[in-house]
Amino acid sequence: MGSVTRTRRLLKWVGNALLVVMLVWTLMPFYWMVATSLKRDKEIYGFEATLVPRQPNLDAYRRLFAQTPFVKYLRNSTIIAVSTTVTSLVLGCLGAYALARLRFRGRAVIARGLIFTYLVPQSLLFIPLFAVMATLALTDTLKGLTLAYLGFTLPFCTWLLLGYFRSVPLELEEAALVDGCSRLGALVRIILPMSLPALAVVAFFSFTQAWNEFLYANVFVNSVDARTITTGLTLFIVEDVFFWGPMMAAACLATVPPVLVYLIFQRWFVKGLTLGAVKGQPKGGTDG
Repeated sequence: MGSVTRTRRLLKWVGNALLVVMLVWTLMPFYWMVATSLKRDKEIYGFEATLVPRQPNLDAYRRLFAQTPFVKYLRNSTIIAVSTTVTSLVLGCLGAYALARLRFRGRAVIARGLIFTYLVPQSLLFIPLFAVMATLALTDTLKGLTLAYLGFTLPFCTWLLLGYFRSVPLELEEAALVDGCSRLGALVRIILPMSLPALAVVAFFSFTQAWNEFLYANVFVNSVDARTITTGLTLFIVEDVFFWGPMMAAACLATVPPVLVYLIFQRWFVKGLTLGAVKGQPKGGTDG
């Protein structure tokens, strides 16, 4: 009995030690980013690296806003991320509801095609997408970048909402239809209020994907006026010179919006990840 207790204590100690190591490994880059943004240039480029800023200051942040178009990058990223999120929510809800409740030929094929579309690597699509954007004169525009992002946010959002909508009891919707509610009214008044966890996951996924994306933003946008934060950070690298202070300051500020979005939807986020997308088929069977 004593050996079993000692073994359990040892395993618990090892598990806690591994958690501490993983926590430090995860948080160290963020700490280094914040610490670097608060250091003076002579401390950043000095021969002795310091974990804690000796004289913390906000000079890097002042230079960031005074000498760079960071506010413009922030505005562009916000417009694109919000537009992508809202469009993904609206179209995803309509598409998922149609696939979950309406009967039409090819419904199952379309539902499976959503996940296959999402699984296609983004790196394989940017060349044909660039050709389409150039033909439609949408390169170097926020509208074109938003449409490009919808290509990989909308399939996932529709697929996730599809699974969640299937879990909503059909009887509730039928009762609303009997009382004179339209299909759209049943969606807005019955389905969506019961699907807040899934909507939170969809909103968070779409926002973070559009906010953090780099490849498409770097390929489709060349002008400074349409750059986002991710591509704007590259301007702090001139040949082999790295302007670490303003770069780390911009990186710190760029992490704030996704964190705020997560905190807003936190109460529904975990539940939305564990529910939906694993439910059974909708009542009434599937169509080929």
